[in-house]
Amino acid sequence: MHILKFDWNPITGIDIIGSFKLHFYSLMWVIAFLLGWQLMKRIFTKEKVSLEYLDPLFIYTVLATMLGARLGHVLFYQAELITEDFFSIFLPVKFKGGFEFTGFQGLASHGAAIGIIVGMYLYRRKYNYKSLLWILDRVVITVASGAVFIRIGNFINSEIIGKESGDFPLGVRFIQEYYNKYEAVRATGIKDVQKAYNAIADTPQFANLLQEVPYRHPAQLYESFCYIFVFLILWYFYTKTEKKNQSGFLFGLFLVLLWTIRFFVEFVKEAQNIERAEWALNTGQWLSIPFVIIGLYFMFMYKPKNAVK
Repeated sequence: MHILKFDWNPITGIDIIGSFKLHFYSLMWVIAFLLGWQLMKRIFTKEKVSLEYLDPLFIYTVLATMLGARLGHVLFYQAELITEDFFSIFLPVKFKGGFEFTGFQGLASHGAAIGIIVGMYLYRRKYNYKSLLWILDRVVITVASGAVFIRIGNFINSEIIGKESGDFPLGVRFIQEYYNKYEAVRATGIKDVQKAYNAIADTPQFANLLQEVPYRHPAQLYESFCYIFVFLILWYFYTKTEKKNQSGFLFGLFLVLLWTIRFFVEFVKEAQNIERAEWALNTGQWLSIPFVIIGLYFMFMYKPKNAVK
C-alpha cells in the first residue's frame, strides 16, 4: 500500500517559438552552474585568490561538464547515435525522424565527472596559480550542490525513473514516461500533447489508461535528497576542519560519497541500456566502483610531492 503516492504529469517547459522550447531541465543546469559560480567566488574570496581566475574556471567547468556528460551518455548508454544521428550528439536538437529541438538531454554523470577532471587539468595547465588537486578539492563542492538540481531536472523530465515500487510506501506514476507523446495523442484523440496527457491524468473517460501506469520509485528524488548531504558534508569539512589543506581529501571524499550513493540508488532504478540478469550490477554501478576506489586512495593513501602553494 502506498502511503505517499501521486501522479506525475508536469509541464516540462515553456513554448517560445515554433519547435523551440525552454525546458525546465535546461533551467536546472543553469541554476546549478550559477550556484556553483557563487560558491567558487566565495571560496576564492575566502582564500584570497584573484577573481580574474574565476570566469575562466567557470567556462572550463561548463564546457567540460556538458561535453563530458554528453559523450559519456553516448559511449555508455546510446552508442547507436554515432551512426544513426551523429550531429544530435553535440547539438540540442535531433534530426532522425524529423527536426526537433530537444534541449540538453541524454547526459551521463559518470561522463561529466571524467570531463570535469580533464577540464580542470587543461585549466590548470593554462592558469598556473594553484595545484590541480587544490582546484578539484574546491570544484567538487560546487558539483555536489549542482547535482541536487540536475536530479530534480531529471524528475521534471520523467527520466531515469525507478523500478516499480510494489508495496513500498512511496510511489509515483510517471505518466509521460509510460506513454510517449505519440501514444498519448493516439490513445486520447487529442492533438495537443500536453492536453492529451492532462486528459489521461484527470479525465474519468481515460481512467483505464491511467490505471495501466505503474507506481515507481522516484529514484531521481532519492539521489537529489542524498546529494544535499554530500554538499553539506563537503562544506563542513572545508569550512570547519583543516582537511581542506590535505591535498586531495575533499576530492576523494566527494568521489566516495557521491558514487556510493549512486551505486545503491541504482538498485531501485530501471536499467538504462541492455537487459541484464536481476542479480547482476548495471552499467551505472560498474562505472561507480572505480570512482569510489579512486576516492579512497585520495582520502587515505595519496601523499603530495610538494605542499600546496
